[in-house]
Amino acid sequence: MSSTGKARGWLVLAASAAVLGGFALVGLPSPAPVEPPPPARAPADRAGLAARLPAPEIAVRELLARREDAVRSGDEAAFAATVDPEAPPEFQQRQLQLFRNLQTVPLSQFGYRLEGAPLAHPPVPAADEVLASRVVLRYAMSGADSVPTQRPLGYLFSRRGSSWYLSGDTGVVPDAWRGPWDFGPCEVRRTDRGLVVGHDPAAVERVAAQLDSAVADVTEVWGSGWAQRAGVLVPDSQEELRASVGPELAVDGIAGVAVADLVDTRTRRVEGARVVLSPRTAEQLSDVALGVVLRHEITHVAARAVTADGAPMWMLEGYPDYIGYRKSGLAPRDIAPDLARTVREVGPPLRLPTNTEFHQGGRRLDLAYQQSWSVVHYLAQRLGEQRLTELYRRIAAATTPDEAETALYEATGMTSRHLLQAWGAELPHSLS
Repeated sequence: MSSTGKARGWLVLAASAAVLGGFALVGLPSPAPVEPPPPARAPADRAGLAARLPAPEIAVRELLARREDAVRSGDEAAFAATVDPEAPPEFQQRQLQLFRNLQTVPLSQFGYRLEGAPLAHPPVPAADEVLASRVVLRYAMSGADSVPTQRPLGYLFSRRGSSWYLSGDTGVVPDAWRGPWDFGPCEVRRTDRGLVVGHDPAAVERVAAQLDSAVADVTEVWGSGWAQRAGVLVPDSQEELRASVGPELAVDGIAGVAVADLVDTRTRRVEGARVVLSPRTAEQLSDVALGVVLRHEITHVAARAVTADGAPMWMLEGYPDYIGYRKSGLAPRDIAPDLARTVREVGPPLRLPTNTEFHQGGRRLDLAYQQSWSVVHYLAQRLGEQRLTELYRRIAAATTPDEAETALYEATGMTSRHLLQAWGAELPHSLS
């Protein structure tokens, strides 16, 4: 198989899903481990003390505020003082490493909020009182997030004497989120148009070298009406990849995926938009293929605020693929080898790719992506890129097939049947 064929084999598995000012930030040196404070002495009159203590929720909010301040100010000793001195040593050390990892990431906002009623919890040995709660982490990465985003955590707190501590961060809520800082020291590269966060310096550097040009290439077609920056995560393992994209997306074999924590197409608000690359992508793809993946996924980021769930996938994936391959230098027959073979052997497609085909695997998925790229490429040649982008905006907002059909006809004067015929007639020449 040719090198371009191998690149295509990776790229057709890229997916989208509705699931960061002006200086470089480098990682802080890791200081010597900070000894946690000794356990608080239990007073003789426990009942009298309990009557004088604030409500557990108030005390825990104050504890979380101290953790926020410690992260923002870089005070490791203050952060360590919030950790249960009676917790297992592994947990205490993991919390200190979490603090150090957070210091390597440029955060413009960082805060916690208790949410909901107290939850069932495991016992905490020798604790005077225990509280388990859902906690919301609200944060923003400088250079990537125009607005803050929020993710759920599950924390276990315990009181020893008059002091409350964090005693655990697993097993409290089933959807507890883990960020890149939970998986090890972070390598961060700040560029003019975004931020790359990972763990392997070479992989992060390679992605960062292409990020600004990829953002510029997307803006050249999509226009300037978006943030014109992107946050890219480069996980170091499949476990981290799953944590970054969510459990509902199959991650085996993907090259990259665009995710967001919240999307409101009515207000056009998007929170936590990220491009997440497979651990193997930055290492195994050629420079050309990596550029295609970045442009494709960044197009999803740029267009997400106007893209409705349920819109026709042939446009939702074909348009990012068009921008992805636009400056690749690859010939159409190399971008769409399966489509070229099918046209030679059995003739042009009899219909546009359906949404169902994008949830299949193997050659069927390859063919669906290649057909989508090809029909959008045809529309670009016929309409020009400005009118193509306007067509994307209209079709991407459609939530029913009838709305999409109306949008296509009003923008092009063609029904989907006419488009299929015109595109099919051009295929033998364009793929030769």
